[in-house]
Amino acid sequence: MASNTLQDLSSLPVTGECKASLTKPCVGKMNGDRPLPSSVALDPSLVETEKPEAEKATVEVEYIESEKLNNVDDADAVLKTVVAGLDSKDWVSVCDALNNVRRLSIFHKEAMLHLLEKVIPLVVKSLKNPRSAVCKTACMTSADIFTAYNDHITDLLDSLLTQLLLKSSQDKRFVCEAADKALISMTKYVSPTLLLPKLQPCLKNRNPRIRAKASLCFSRSVPRLGVEGIKEYGIDKLVQAAASQLSDQLPESREAARTVLLELQSVYEKAHPLIKPVTSSALPEEEQILEAEPITWEIFCKSKLSSLSAQAVLRVTNVVSVTATREGLVTTGSSSSS
Repeated sequence: MASNTLQDLSSLPVTGECKASLTKPCVGKMNGDRPLPSSVALDPSLVETEKPEAEKATVEVEYIESEKLNNVDDADAVLKTVVAGLDSKDWVSVCDALNNVRRLSIFHKEAMLHLLEKVIPLVVKSLKNPRSAVCKTACMTSADIFTAYNDHITDLLDSLLTQLLLKSSQDKRFVCEAADKALISMTKYVSPTLLLPKLQPCLKNRNPRIRAKASLCFSRSVPRLGVEGIKEYGIDKLVQAAASQLSDQLPESREAARTVLLELQSVYEKAHPLIKPVTSSALPEEEQILEAEPITWEIFCKSKLSSLSAQAVLRVTNVVSVTATREGLVTTGSSSSS
C-alpha cells in the first residue's frame, strides 16, 4: 500500500517553479494551479530574501542659533553659488544654502543685498518643502533676514509673511516655534508703518489659526508706532481692525484685540484729555474763550464703529464702569432678597 501511495504522489502535476530538492523548499504550485493553503508556513531560515542594493545614510541636520554661526570662508564664492544651492533638488544642499544665507546676512549684509529678490522667493519655496528640517531652517533664515535687512524687504514680504503665518499655526511643534520666532523678529525689526498694511488683510483670512497669529503680530506692532505714529497712521483704522477681532473664533485673537484696544484707548485719552478750560471771572464775558468739550472715547467709538462693535469695544476698555455696574447689580439683588 505504501508503494501505491508514493506512486500516486509522484503522479501529481507540478509546475516548473517547483523542483525536486532536499535543501530548498518548494514555493511553486501543486495540484494544478491551486496555491498552497495560507496556513502552510515556511521556515524563515530557508527562505531567500533579497538584500537591499545599498544602505541609505542617515543625515542629521544641525540647527545653529544665529549668535553661534561662523563666517563663511570665501564670501564671493558663496555669493555665486547660494542661489543654485537654494534651488537644488537635494534637501541637504538646500539646508546648507539656507545656512549660508544666514551667514551672509549677518557678516556680509551689504554684499547680499542685491540678491534678495532672488533669495527670498527661494526661502519661501523652502518653507513649503515637505521636509520639516528644511522648513525649520527656512524659518531661522527668515528671522535673520528680518534682523539684517529691516525695511529693505517690505516689497518682498507678502509671500514670506503668508507662509510664516501658516507654518506657525499648523505644522510640527519645533517648526511652529521657529516660525513664531521669525514672526517676532519681523515685528521687532520691520517698521510698523510698513508692516501693518501687510498684516491687516491677514486678519480676515479664512483660517482662524492664521488670523490668531496675525492678531498677535498686529498687537506687537501697534505699540511700536508710538503716540504720534498712531495718530499719523489713523487711530480710527486701528480701532476698526482690532474691533473686528473681538468676536473671533479663537481666544488668542480676542486677547490680542483687547491688548491693542487698551493701548489705543490710552493714546486717545492722552491726545484728548478731558480737562475743561479754566475761565477767569475778572475778564469780561466777551473775552472769555470757551473751548468745545473734547469727544470722549465712548463717543469716538460709537462714531467710528457699528453699534454692536462699539459696545464690544467699550466693554473691553471701560473696565471700571463695567465692574461698577456689576457691583451695583449685585448690591441691588442682595438688598431685594433681604
